[in-house]
Amino acid sequence: MRWLNFTFALALLGAAPMAAQPLQHGSGFTRADTLRGSNGPFRAWWDVGHYDVRVRPDLGNKAIQGETIITITTLAAGQRMQIDLQQPLVVDSIKAELAAAMDETGWGSENLHFTRDGNVVWVDFPGLVEAGSTFPVKVFYHGKPHEARNPPWDGGWTWTRTESGEPWATVACQGLGASVWYPCKDYQGDEPDSAALHIIVPEHLKGIGNGRLRGTKKNGDGTTTWNWAVESPINAYNLVPYIGPYTFLGEVCPAENGKLTLDYWVLRGNEVKALDHFRQVPGVIHCLEEWFGPYPFPADGYKLVEAPHLGMEHQSAIAYGNRFQDGYAGTDLSGTGWGLKWDFIIVHESAHEWFGNNITTADIADMWVHEAFANYAEALYTECRFGKGAGEDYVVGLRKNIRNDIPVQGPYGVNKEGSTDMYYKGSNMLHTIRHIMADDSLFKAMLREMNHRFHQAVVTGAQVEQFISAYSGIDLSRIFDQYLRTTHVPELQWTVHRGQLYVRFANCVNGLVMPVGILANGEQRTVPISDQWSIPAHGLRARTTTLQADRNWYITTKRVGKAALRESPAR
Repeated sequence: MRWLNFTFALALLGAAPMAAQPLQHGSGFTRADTLRGSNGPFRAWWDVGHYDVRVRPDLGNKAIQGETIITITTLAAGQRMQIDLQQPLVVDSIKAELAAAMDETGWGSENLHFTRDGNVVWVDFPGLVEAGSTFPVKVFYHGKPHEARNPPWDGGWTWTRTESGEPWATVACQGLGASVWYPCKDYQGDEPDSAALHIIVPEHLKGIGNGRLRGTKKNGDGTTTWNWAVESPINAYNLVPYIGPYTFLGEVCPAENGKLTLDYWVLRGNEVKALDHFRQVPGVIHCLEEWFGPYPFPADGYKLVEAPHLGMEHQSAIAYGNRFQDGYAGTDLSGTGWGLKWDFIIVHESAHEWFGNNITTADIADMWVHEAFANYAEALYTECRFGKGAGEDYVVGLRKNIRNDIPVQGPYGVNKEGSTDMYYKGSNMLHTIRHIMADDSLFKAMLREMNHRFHQAVVTGAQVEQFISAYSGIDLSRIFDQYLRTTHVPELQWTVHRGQLYVRFANCVNGLVMPVGILANGEQRTVPISDQWSIPAHGLRARTTTLQADRNWYITTKRVGKAALRESPAR
């Protein structure tokens, strides 16, 4: 299992600040939301050690037949367990090899009693299972799984055909959850230590999965089973099959911990364009390793698999659907031109191998940890290739996409993420923090140490916040409060009274303080600014007629009348 790093969390608990302003999220969550999004009593007593998923898709009827073996270890005694499998999939039977788990009752292989409760399957053992037991639970199921309407944003199965008319199918299920296609504990806080995936497909097609190919087997009925194994902990939603007329391409590139295999599975006929376009991949790995540290999953390798949707960070088997072009589906999300010089899907989804797959949050309320860092990786890659100014252009250009609709941090325990601002606002928050630290070497060392400290770990957003504050030596708690838990952008207000410059922050959380780079009357300075009026030092000229904030801080600037000096800070 890969459990939440409780030791580090408890060490920081006493130092964690209270939010200066409460989160404002809509209510209306249901019991089903809580069952899905929390580690409730019927999940908490058992731990997932391994998933072994066998799936036989019926490509013509958009249906599947499957068998999943969940190897569990009991952390406490229990009798009822919650397994998640989304309707309309049907459970046929559930069995457990209980001999090693039972006491003097001597239970053996048992057909377990189960009942459905929406997308939850309640499984009842014939008696109390003791703590410390390890055994497999086998779930047999079938049906027509939910079909994605707009993948990867709306999750589920995608059933389509290639341009030549051959079947092409896959799954994308982040947010919606892995239980949309196989039975599991659909909770990010508990990951298996390893997994296996067996994909049964017609002989003229190939079944591609995560990790390493362990072999294929012809079944004598016109189908072949493709057997894949993942040696590392993996998010449940990252384990997916790809089915189609694939061709294998591959190379090996130097990496920090030795040679790294780069595997590419593309549709038959796309070999030439893929070989040409994927020449940028080794450089992406090099730049990301430079900033984030060694590639986290060398045992499972790195893989791009052509997909019928835009892309997804499926660990060691990244879904690639950007049609072998640079940009984001041929566009530049920053509007600066830099985003058209590299393939967005390759850079962004590869960055998730570090943030999202290596470092995973227990609750998707903290999905900003995945997306803010992956989004900022785009700017870091631009900087790596084209220089620091280009990276700054890119991340500042992304601000036009920020909505400030709801907070970036979502509500906990109900499987609900926060605003999509977790991407662009999140990366601009990190860029601001980088400039508050004012030491690029320290900032890079922090990112690398984060991936070392939380290597293949499940964490909370609070742990990440506390780590950054501790490593930087700066209390950034109010910065995180401002950008993650409110929708307000700090406004640097300035005015002149009796020839003296005054500055403060408005539209901010209580107690916000940060150093800001400013240009006043052509003089560049970095000055501390708070939510109280103050006179900047550092030898600025007394009479100030112009003031601009350095673009690397995500704030706004406004000149106000001197009467504002008598006002309380505007919030």
